[in-house]
Amino acid sequence: MNSLKQSLGLLFGFNPSKPEKSEISEAAAKIHEAHGVRRSKEEMTRIHEARHAQSKNKYWLKRRWTVLALVNLFFVASAALQINALEGALTGSRFVGFHLADLNSSLQVMLAFKQVLINLLIGTVTVAIMWWLLGGRTFCSWVCPYHLLAEWAEMLHLKLKAKGLAMDIQFKRLTRTWLWLIFALLAFISSYTVFETISPTGILSRALIYGPGLAMVWVALILLFEIFFSRRAWCRYACPIGLTYGLVGATSPLTVQYHLEDCFHDGACRQVCLVPHVLEVTKRNRATEAHLNIGADCTRCGRCVEVCPNDSLTYEFKGLGQKK
Repeated sequence: MNSLKQSLGLLFGFNPSKPEKSEISEAAAKIHEAHGVRRSKEEMTRIHEARHAQSKNKYWLKRRWTVLALVNLFFVASAALQINALEGALTGSRFVGFHLADLNSSLQVMLAFKQVLINLLIGTVTVAIMWWLLGGRTFCSWVCPYHLLAEWAEMLHLKLKAKGLAMDIQFKRLTRTWLWLIFALLAFISSYTVFETISPTGILSRALIYGPGLAMVWVALILLFEIFFSRRAWCRYACPIGLTYGLVGATSPLTVQYHLEDCFHDGACRQVCLVPHVLEVTKRNRATEAHLNIGADCTRCGRCVEVCPNDSLTYEFKGLGQKK
C-alpha cells in the first residue's frame, strides 16, 4: 500500500523523499551496506564497458518507434484507402464497428455534455482495460504521435544545450495536476471540450488523417519551446493525458522493475528518462526493498532498460519471471 501511495504521489507531482531507516527492509539494508564502498570513475568505466560487451542486444527504441508509427499509419491508411476497418482518430474511433475512446477525451466529453453515452462508455471501458494491462503511461511512449516528435526534439535540445545554445527551465510537476483539474472544470462549466482544441496528441492525429490545419502552428511552438527552453516540457509538466493514463495503469501487472543488488548507482538511467523522478529509487540508500516496481508515472518506454549495463532494470509481468 505504501508503494502505491508513493507511486500516486509522484504521478500527481509531489517530490520523492529519502526514506527513513525504519522504512528500509532488512534485505535492502544489507545490499545498501554492501554498496557503501564507492568505486572510482576509472573502475566504473571499466565495469560498464565489460557489462555492455557481455549484455544481450536490446531493441526497445526500435520496437517502440515501429509500434507507434504503425498504429498511427493504420488510421491514415484506413482513411486514405477507405477501408473503414478503423474510423476516426486517436481521440475517438471505431474498429470494425466496435467503439474505442481515448480515456482523457472521454472524460472531457462526459463532463462537457453531463451525461454518459453508452457507446462512449463501452469504448472507454475497453480501452481502459487494455491500458491497465500495459500499465503506467504506456500510451504516451508507444502510441502518442506527439511523443515521437518530442523525442526527436529532445535529441536536438541536448545537442544545443551541450553547446550552450539552449537552456533547461524546470517547472513544478504539480502544474500538470492543476491543469488536469482546470481543463476538467472548463469542460463542465463551458459544455465544451476545451483541452481537445489545444491537445498536440489530438491535433497531430487529426492532421495525419485529415490533413494539417492552423492548429499545427501551436504544436510547432510547443516543440520550439522544448528545443530551446525546457526539455520535454509538455509531457513532463503540462499534459493531462499522461496523468489520466497513469491513474488507470497504477496497479498494472506489467511494470519496469528495479533490482537493487545489481545496481551500480551510476545514474545513466535517470539521464535518459523522460520522467527521472520515478527513478529516484536508483540513487544510493533510496530503495526500501530489494526489488521495486517503478511507479505509475513511468511511460514504459524502455530507455532505462536499454542503457542499464547490468540489467538492474527489467520489464516484468507480475507472477512471471521476476528475479529472486
